[in-house]
Amino acid sequence: MTAFVPERPRPRNAVRLSRPLRAEIERSACRAYPAEGCGLLLGRQDGALIEIEFARTARNLNTARARDRYELDPADHLAAEAEARTRGMEIVGVWHSHPDHPARPSETDRAQAWENWSYVIVSVGREGAGELRSWRLVDGLFVEEGVLP
Repeated sequence: MTAFVPERPRPRNAVRLSRPLRAEIERSACRAYPAEGCGLLLGRQDGALIEIEFARTARNLNTARARDRYELDPADHLAAEAEARTRGMEIVGVWHSHPDHPARPSETDRAQAWENWSYVIVSVGREGAGELRSWRLVDGLFVEEGVLP
């Protein structure tokens, strides 16, 4: 007899991330390697679709564990908020890289995440960027979002 495994919540959202913007995030992640790179996503949310229009790189202030942790510089966060307001947008999420690890959120990512934001994670290694996936915190659990070009 198999154990009962509750069904995980199904994705309710998708992010639209253009190919050039995706490439920009991947380049930033590769430049940060072997440390985690990070930044903020600016755009608009229309129902279940999150339109990401700009990605801003932020400094990772976590120097002690930069290979597996990130801490967004508050000054970079404030600058991104000001830019979003100026453009009639909002911050819709965060991007960060996982050096030499899959693009799946860690327990640390979950503990620091905010509901209603998208968390784009890109795996990166010596060879360059790997998979890119997006996640959203729903009732304390990460649910994968679709990524549309």
